[in-house]
Amino acid sequence: MEFVNAFDKLSKLIKFILTFFLGVILGGVYRILKGRVIVGILWILTAGFFGIGVVIDLVTVLLDNKYTVLV
Repeated sequence: MEFVNAFDKLSKLIKFILTFFLGVILGGVYRILKGRVIVGILWILTAGFFGIGVVIDLVTVLLDNKYTVLV
């Protein structure tokens, strides 16, 4: 959970840059650590639900400064 807490405390710009370059892996690991194991594994295997989820994460980072945890 330290990764999740540390990631949540990052600035909006840093989160956006990390999500842009590492969106699939970072998004999957984030979701696994938040307790959404199946969603996290699917996230990694399908490249962020075929890119749509990564775009949603980029938008929510810009608007709310947080990741969504898609169910």
